[in-house]
Amino acid sequence: MAYTMTPTPAGPVGSQYCVCKVELSICGQNLLDRDVTSKSDPFCVLFMEVNGKWVELDRTETAVNNLNPAFAKKFIIDYHFEEVQKLKFALFDQDKSSTQLYEHDFLGEFSCTLGTIVSSKKITRSLLLGNGKPAGKGMITIAAQELSDNRVITLSMAGRKLDKKDLFGKSDPFLEFYKPGDDGKWMLVHRTEVIKYTLDPVWKPFTVPLVSLCDGDVEKLIKVTCYDYDSDGGHDFIGEFQTSVARLCEAQDASPLELECINPKKQKKKKNYKNSGIIIVKSCKITRDFSFLDYILGGCQLMFTVGIDFTASNGNPQEPSSLHYINPLGTNEYLSAIWAVGQIIQDYDSDKMFPALGFGAQLPPDWKVSHEFAINFNPRNPFCSGVEGIVQAYSACLPHIRFYGPTNFSPIINHVARFAAQATQQETASQYFILLIITDGVISDMDETRHAVVQASKLPMSIIIVGVGNADFAAMEFLDGDSRVLHSYTGEEAMRDIVQFVPFRNFRNVPKETLAKAVLAELPQQVVQYFKHQNLPPINSEPA
Repeated sequence: MAYTMTPTPAGPVGSQYCVCKVELSICGQNLLDRDVTSKSDPFCVLFMEVNGKWVELDRTETAVNNLNPAFAKKFIIDYHFEEVQKLKFALFDQDKSSTQLYEHDFLGEFSCTLGTIVSSKKITRSLLLGNGKPAGKGMITIAAQELSDNRVITLSMAGRKLDKKDLFGKSDPFLEFYKPGDDGKWMLVHRTEVIKYTLDPVWKPFTVPLVSLCDGDVEKLIKVTCYDYDSDGGHDFIGEFQTSVARLCEAQDASPLELECINPKKQKKKKNYKNSGIIIVKSCKITRDFSFLDYILGGCQLMFTVGIDFTASNGNPQEPSSLHYINPLGTNEYLSAIWAVGQIIQDYDSDKMFPALGFGAQLPPDWKVSHEFAINFNPRNPFCSGVEGIVQAYSACLPHIRFYGPTNFSPIINHVARFAAQATQQETASQYFILLIITDGVISDMDETRHAVVQASKLPMSIIIVGVGNADFAAMEFLDGDSRVLHSYTGEEAMRDIVQFVPFRNFRNVPKETLAKAVLAELPQQVVQYFKHQNLPPINSEPA
């Protein structure tokens, strides 16, 4: 999305990378009528492109005599943010009981990426015939929903007057939580820490996915068992009780829930047995642990900017030895990196207008060095239309600039950071900024760049650096805080790791998709981490 300046804690529970299931609901409108005596009997077939070929994944039921079908059967697909997942939806009029598609009349098709669907949540498009012409007035509507229960439960538990089990001291109590397994046996879900030498323990609050604790069913019975810890593993049973998450949720900070801990053997033996102590639920809260896809389906836009290194060390672009030389196939390492990252991210930006900036070159007419210039030479409107627009602007600007130096990153990082800072004023999870810097070598302004990255780590922003050529990229590895926290020259720590660096040379002889997977793998986590840290839910999120 085009943007212009106006005046004015812990990581996620669950998988590190964004792999989740998406459910697609399909409706058709005004489909072609292929039957003479009645209306068409449509069904929809879903294909995915695999290695350049369309492979059938699934098909819906047939809607009899219906030109405006809403199919009950849903398509379920694994969603991978860092891949281009091309889909084709083809509609047919069922004429025979055959499973062969050529036996049925074709009603039209529509192709797009899964990214396009999830970034819009719901799309309606015209159906096309095989020759690319409209299939009458036929339309298809595709709606996406994430198939995951992202609720988590946080429990704060304590005990009072638990049975004394140790001969020369008190007890060392801990709790275990169980849910019924498919085989009818109790299955362990969570174990608290041990609190030593007390009959009145207070355990640390803990958080588990609701699916883990009760399969997402708050009425399902769960069992809580209390033991006295023994170092030899022969823990002594204190007592237990059964309850449900719905019952636990009755606990409020002001009025805790008290549950009797019962030892059935003692209960049978002793007539006046009351209990083996009280387990106190001090608080119970169910919240949503939002995923990357929740934020995208909620309307968050990914704002993409490219920064290109035009320093003299790249070589004369007219000569084949130059990293900016465009080969007979119309590409080079700079263009390959732009395509690899841009073709994924462009699905998540509604107007697909991307600023493309250059640095380290002398510009006409006065040949002054610039470290942040619009490669389309229009500083008021540096936007390019789609990835194709970036590629065209890049190729067009090469003959008109002089490669110079030094290699300063901080101006471009600060440029994007200004817009990211402005976006925070909205106090919604509506925009996240991604800066792709493509460079051939060593950073000249390392102190300023470190400082810029540390400041940007407080903003809705990530930086991807692709190193082209064969230079020493040790400084880039330093900025990528995977192994240690990055510090500014002032000593200030980065709030989070926002830099992902990859050397292009590692990807020269592998499929082009591999580069995109490597540079974008951490991005979903970075988006979620930022918005969670700011306590910002997805824009259209439902309460837990």
